[in-house]
Amino acid sequence: MISEEFAKIHSRRNLLERTAGGLGMLALWDLLAQDGRADDRATDVNPLRPKKPHFPGKAKSVIFLFMAGGPSHIDLFDPKPSLQKWDGQALPESLSKNLNLAFIKPTAKIWPSPRPFKPYGSCGTEFSDLIPHIADNADDICLIRSMYTEQINHHPGQLMMNCGSQFVGRPSMGAWVTYGLGSESQDLPGFVVLSSGAGTSAGSGNWTSGFLPSTFQGVTFRSVGDPVPYLSNPPGVTKQMQRDRLDLLRGLNEAGHVAMKDPEISARIASYELAFRMQMAAPELLDVSKESAATLEMYGIKPDGSRPFAANCLLARRLVERGVRFVSLLHEGWDHHADLTTGIKKQCDATDQPSGALIQDLKQRGLLESTLVVWGGEFGRTPMVENRKPDAKESQGRDHHRLAFSMWVAGGGIKGGQAIGKTDDLAFNVVEDKVDVHDLHATLLHCLGLDHKRLTFRSQGRDFRLTDVAGNVVEKLLT
Repeated sequence: MISEEFAKIHSRRNLLERTAGGLGMLALWDLLAQDGRADDRATDVNPLRPKKPHFPGKAKSVIFLFMAGGPSHIDLFDPKPSLQKWDGQALPESLSKNLNLAFIKPTAKIWPSPRPFKPYGSCGTEFSDLIPHIADNADDICLIRSMYTEQINHHPGQLMMNCGSQFVGRPSMGAWVTYGLGSESQDLPGFVVLSSGAGTSAGSGNWTSGFLPSTFQGVTFRSVGDPVPYLSNPPGVTKQMQRDRLDLLRGLNEAGHVAMKDPEISARIASYELAFRMQMAAPELLDVSKESAATLEMYGIKPDGSRPFAANCLLARRLVERGVRFVSLLHEGWDHHADLTTGIKKQCDATDQPSGALIQDLKQRGLLESTLVVWGGEFGRTPMVENRKPDAKESQGRDHHRLAFSMWVAGGGIKGGQAIGKTDDLAFNVVEDKVDVHDLHATLLHCLGLDHKRLTFRSQGRDFRLTDVAGNVVEKLLT
């Protein structure tokens, strides 16, 4: 009799021991879910499945036109006729004292922009004569003339703009967005990277997944041929043969996932399956034969492939049309320490028409209201001249400038037809509505329905986020 009672007690005790932990975990999961921190990605066999945002967002996708090198805001977006009276003079001591610049001395002479500006659209925002196609979209653009960054050189500056940190190894914005929202495309990556120009200083660090699972890393595409090298099967390998191999690999990987619970195994399974589906989807994606002649002409695309940025802009539209979440177009060539007059015109000739066409194309297809378009570089340029070739005609350039520069955004959730922020008479310091890089990131995430403080990932013992420990949503940008 005693032994039976003991057995019952022992059984109840065992039951509590076996279930209490599980009940506690369920309670913890509910609390984490209420706080927006519950995450099932580690066991999800498709990490890129569409996920619900924190709140309804107006944008579903992002196209980031990243102008690597630092476009000169003084010559493109921020007219300063008052600079003429400072021509050839040094900065006031109040500005040059303790000033840290990348190459030139704080005593370098001021060089006013030679470019004429004029107002565009019903909003009357002024743009340079170098970017008439972008300017034609003034009523859809929110021009930010008060950007600010802590980074003075290209590599850390590009990492900051793309990853929210100057340190190598942090996840890029595209990785964070696909981590938070997944992708609506089943046959293409959620985060695609297209490049033109000579290549960025930070390289693949601009589209890395960092400590996030590798599924969320940007996938580099080419605009001709196979978008990814070796995507097509080699001769003699049929679709069924490849399917059989993938089924075998999937079974082995799933067994490994059950044993080790490693999210990278899920990422590997998903990447193999995605590559298989891409073999069917990629040829159609790159086939622009069904695009109208008017569309190709609008972007300025040439049959000889001599305008890769234009082709990339059209490809970006086709990607978001097919549900890709984040497309990053990296165009290097804006680092004009010398020959600014000819150099900046060359870059504008390559990028202005396609950038303007992208906005118009998205708008006429009803996609602009759900697509964020972002244009800008890692910093601006100084109002002072840099002359590396003093004996050469028209050799003047401008140094890096982090204290004030311009970017523009358009599309989902952004209030177009306005210019926010203001710089001083020298376009040197922000004097109104300063927008830090983290503020820009917080605002873009907000447009996507993501709270930048809740979009976190635990690594190295603490929670990380795109905006790190800073950033505020800029309400003036929003509709």
